[in-house]
Amino acid sequence: MKAFMNEEFLLSNETASRLFHEHAEHCPIIDYHNHLSPKDIFNRRRYENLTQLWLEGDHYKWRCMRVCGVPEEYVTGNASDWEKFEQFATIMPRLIGSPVYHWAHLELQRYFGIHTPLTADTAKEIWEKTAEQLKGEGFDAVSLLQKMHVQILCTTDDPADDLQWHRKLAGEDVGFRTLPSFRPDRFLHIDQPAWSTALQQLSERYGAITDWASLLEALKKSLDFFCDSGCRVTDHGFLRFRYGTGDPTAVMEKALTGAVLTEEEVSAYQGALLRFLAGEYTARGLTMQLHLGPIRNNSPKLYQSFGADAGGDSIGAATDAFLLSAFLGDLEGADQLPKTILYNLNPVDSAMLSTMAVNFASNGAKVQYGAAWWLLDHIRGIREQMDQLLETGLLSGSVGMLTDSRAFTSFVRHEYFRRILCDKLGVLVEQGQYPCDMETLGNMVEDICWRNAVSYFGF
Repeated sequence: MKAFMNEEFLLSNETASRLFHEHAEHCPIIDYHNHLSPKDIFNRRRYENLTQLWLEGDHYKWRCMRVCGVPEEYVTGNASDWEKFEQFATIMPRLIGSPVYHWAHLELQRYFGIHTPLTADTAKEIWEKTAEQLKGEGFDAVSLLQKMHVQILCTTDDPADDLQWHRKLAGEDVGFRTLPSFRPDRFLHIDQPAWSTALQQLSERYGAITDWASLLEALKKSLDFFCDSGCRVTDHGFLRFRYGTGDPTAVMEKALTGAVLTEEEVSAYQGALLRFLAGEYTARGLTMQLHLGPIRNNSPKLYQSFGADAGGDSIGAATDAFLLSAFLGDLEGADQLPKTILYNLNPVDSAMLSTMAVNFASNGAKVQYGAAWWLLDHIRGIREQMDQLLETGLLSGSVGMLTDSRAFTSFVRHEYFRRILCDKLGVLVEQGQYPCDMETLGNMVEDICWRNAVSYFGF
């Protein structure tokens, strides 16, 4: 029996152990999709306790607390920081097999040097030890990122954002770069209430938006500003991927009157805007990320009391492969297909996206099947994503892992991924499916952990 989450955690054989400790363990981190606050980085935010560091905005932990019966008062309510942490510590032993359990203990180990399992009995001791460390040097937002050898991190930013904190950070020597990502979701979802607010906010920065042409002009100006601020990556989140043809000008005119749009009209508008944006990304050398398949804000009660990103989201419908193929094919035919990463939340889409990416593999892995995302970001989900790449794609060409997180201690998720990666390759070697060529394997691991991302995104 292995010791609890020791140095050989998730490494089942000697080859895996060598690959991790000799190659993966100390690779720098390229985190090309997260939700961290650039303001907090610039201000070198400090945290008084683990509740502020862990539970302030982590919907993964909130979901675990709710499913274990913790009242909302101790999740997102007005209970004290200690009371919230005590409740979280109390449920921890029940989370056997959960990635939240693994992440929390990796964070205790890597950031605080604490190897004691978190339980109701150890909660007070761990609370006090971490609170004392948080008072000292090396635990502000910048130092927490430096501790994990982060080189690049890309936040998630609306086209109307003024990017003031990114631009301020560009003048700071902190040992890593914080870059904006262009995320135009609100402009794509013309059938959602946030669309009109998005137009108003973009108008305030780039001129009045009164029709289709002025919308495109404003988005071009925003993209220019983002690129001038270091942007290399774009991102798009879809509740349901729609794609169609038709006159977007007429659709937008109708939407501006407040009229309800048909499904065909929404698809025509989204298709036209996606084609326009992809062309602009291609011209600027930006990567396009497509996140497919969630269903958001399922609990009306939770949404009304807290808002979005409260942990009320789950796996949604499968993506229409014919529509996705038509979109990528239209872009390729027009020579306007940018580098593209496809992510799925519904596991039904895994094989489809992996094989779809290879259909457009000009110049190598131009279109990629991306890392296990969100509710698939666990041992089984990560292994299955790797299996798809091994069997129907190209694991060695993968740009690796991302955190998709809102917490400054979440970068142990890269270690989690790297351990699973090394074990996956180690098993193939141990079973005689691949030669024990440690030089080739070691280079492959380092490529997947960070070098592929540097090259792919043009960092």
